[in-house]
Amino acid sequence: MKKIISTDEAPGAIGPYSQAVRSRNLLFCSGQIPLDPKSGEIVSGDIAAQTRRALDNIAAVLRAEGLTFDNVVKTTIFLTDLRDFQTVNEVYSSYFKQRPPARSTVQVSALPKGAGVEIEAIAAAEEGEQTAYDTSG
Repeated sequence: MKKIISTDEAPGAIGPYSQAVRSRNLLFCSGQIPLDPKSGEIVSGDIAAQTRRALDNIAAVLRAEGLTFDNVVKTTIFLTDLRDFQTVNEVYSSYFKQRPPARSTVQVSALPKGAGVEIEAIAAAEEGEQTAYDTSG
């Protein structure tokens, strides 16, 4: 079974995909670029500001399912410039203070809307955490 997750607190999908999909106790969050959820535009500022916005967008998707960064078991970071790795790492570590998830970081040639960073996440709910499923279709 899969449940499509959507929240107005994170940017809407800009293509044929869902913000997240839940299957049993796993939540698969689509990659988040630094879009402001209200304006739909890339946030202004440096790679640190972009990283914060991408992570804040992930936090909103997690909250929609009653989860937090403590539930995240794996992330993938896509950077258009690997020289930004240290700055992204500093911001990232402020969101994952204890027991950080497994992670991959790769450099890519381009990201949607000219973003400098995109981050995707997989989270696992603990026993007893929200497990409602959409059975309508």
